[in-house]
Amino acid sequence: MSEVKNEFHVEGSPTPAPVVEIEKNELPNPGSFVHTSDDNIVKENDLVLIYISKTNIRPLVLHKEGRMNTKYGTFLHTEIIGKEYGSQIGKYMNSNQVNRGRKHQKKNGVQEEEDEKKFGFIHVLKPTPELWTLSLPHRTQIVYTFDSSYITERMQINSLSNVLEAGTGSGSLSHQFSRSCKRLFTYEFHEVRKQQAELEFRQHGLLYQDYLDGKIKDKNSANIIINHRDVCKDGFLVEQVENINGDAVFLDLPAPWEAIPNLNKPGVLNQNKQVRICCFSPCFEQVDKTIEALEENGWGGIEMVEIQGRNFEGRKRMVKYIDDAVKVLSEQKERRNVGSVNFKKLKKARQELENKSVTEIDESNDLKRFKTNSTPKDEKFNPFGKGLRIKEGDANYEWSNVTKIESEIKSHTSYLTFAVKIFNIDRQE
Repeated sequence: MSEVKNEFHVEGSPTPAPVVEIEKNELPNPGSFVHTSDDNIVKENDLVLIYISKTNIRPLVLHKEGRMNTKYGTFLHTEIIGKEYGSQIGKYMNSNQVNRGRKHQKKNGVQEEEDEKKFGFIHVLKPTPELWTLSLPHRTQIVYTFDSSYITERMQINSLSNVLEAGTGSGSLSHQFSRSCKRLFTYEFHEVRKQQAELEFRQHGLLYQDYLDGKIKDKNSANIIINHRDVCKDGFLVEQVENINGDAVFLDLPAPWEAIPNLNKPGVLNQNKQVRICCFSPCFEQVDKTIEALEENGWGGIEMVEIQGRNFEGRKRMVKYIDDAVKVLSEQKERRNVGSVNFKKLKKARQELENKSVTEIDESNDLKRFKTNSTPKDEKFNPFGKGLRIKEGDANYEWSNVTKIESEIKSHTSYLTFAVKIFNIDRQE
């Protein structure tokens, strides 16, 4: 855990990270998620995201007295303040950190000098809703970018849209909606989770109440109104505004069919345009009840979608020829027929007869690799088996451009139910 009280700590463990605590009621500099400033320099009291690894991204509020502990060592906040966003900040690792990898290196036969220094580094990134989704403290199951991007596009949310979100949870989708819409009305029935989400919205400069109180000047960024309410029982109308006039509705509730009838109350939805709804349900029985409630309350165009994400990566693959494959297979067949000991003698005799140069492959090492499953240092690269590792795209070899796909599909088995509704169906001449 970091020594700084105002720091999140997300190490990929199942234990939720605590909500950031700012000493003396200080808030980070506003506009962290807006990026309206042309200045790309990290300042004191900025909220930044520290990229340590693919699975370890930490939100951090910078102070001159602060420090952050990582697997690469301790980074002072003063080492980060004044750098440009996107900068790589390095640190030499101490002896204890270096020794962690020595067992693995010795196991693979890698020798290194005792005084060799190891170097670790972090990256300083500007906060975005996508990066925040990867680093936020999990209080509930969250909506990931695969789903949130599709939801935003499917519900046609834009800068003029008023969005209703029931089930704030950890606030992942709330940040996505806040960036895209005019006003977000979000509801959370759990009081503690509501308070934690409200604190995060205030620290990120997204809370509409702070704009009303004069703490934030930009009303376009401070557009979230959060309420502690059970919308299934108490409905969606709030005290802050008389008419919500919602253009899009997102329901992430255990029983969304109980909240759907409350959308019919005057002032909740926009009566003069097509309104879209999305219900997020992990169980297909919930989808069935939701569709029944939508049909009973006048919603149409109902469609259920499941999002499954898979990344594609561009790579270079070495071109392999048939002659090389035939040669490898012939050697394997000969080794099996004559035996390992005789094959070794045969290879050695061939080497003496052919008087191979030192630059050619030492075929006696092929038997060594076959018996010990190791890679001799002087062995030439073998494209069909174990051998010397070379850098991808090496100019000495021929390469082709290919696409590599992830073997695992990223999905959390939740279903998205979409529907549309028009209140005033009279044709306007």
